[in-house]
Amino acid sequence: MNLKQQAAQQALSFVKNGMVLGLGTGSTTTYFIHMLGEKIRSGDLVDITGVPTSNGIARLAEELGIPLGSLANLEPDQNLDLAVDGADEVDPDLNLIKGLGWALLREKIIESHAERLLIIVDESKLVKKLGRGPLPVEVVPFEVEIQVRWLASQCGRAELWLEESGEPVVTDNGNYLVRCWFQQGIRNPYDLARLLADRPGIVEHGMFLDMADLVIVAGDGGIQVKERT
Repeated sequence: MNLKQQAAQQALSFVKNGMVLGLGTGSTTTYFIHMLGEKIRSGDLVDITGVPTSNGIARLAEELGIPLGSLANLEPDQNLDLAVDGADEVDPDLNLIKGLGWALLREKIIESHAERLLIIVDESKLVKKLGRGPLPVEVVPFEVEIQVRWLASQCGRAELWLEESGEPVVTDNGNYLVRCWFQQGIRNPYDLARLLADRPGIVEHGMFLDMADLVIVAGDGGIQVKERT
């Protein structure tokens, strides 16, 4: 197994019969979903419902025989038992950057309704400070050039995310994505999150702050499980 597969396999130990699970989007989570489907087909796990965070993951789960539901199916006082997802960056406080798989808005909606958020990564995703790589920001298509210009003024460099064809990347929500780079990393993620939340036309950003409860890290030395204190 590669490191992503090892992390995904470890995450299965947190899944119990009868759970309603948030299913994240990304390469590492895809391994987990394949393994989850195998457990369901073999009868090792029963009465499992998945709530997907993207159209692609919904299609994959259906192909693998994983029953699907939605947050609307939950009782008013009920949350998902567990959400499992990957991350692009994990800092020492278990704050995350996510969304390079284009699903950050739906991931944040689903995972904010989970009793516990379990993140699975390989050790290359650990950072001392968020912002080593790009921060994805989801924006409405209307006047997108103005948003790119404003984001560049805040972070130093921002670019509309384009497909190989030159067309803008379009999320499942019909929005565009802008990638933002920070030369020295993100100085204060909480201040930046507030700034982005207040900007008209910006729908969501890829900082997941104070959300992860557990992070499974697969490395050459084995598996670590980090827990928020």
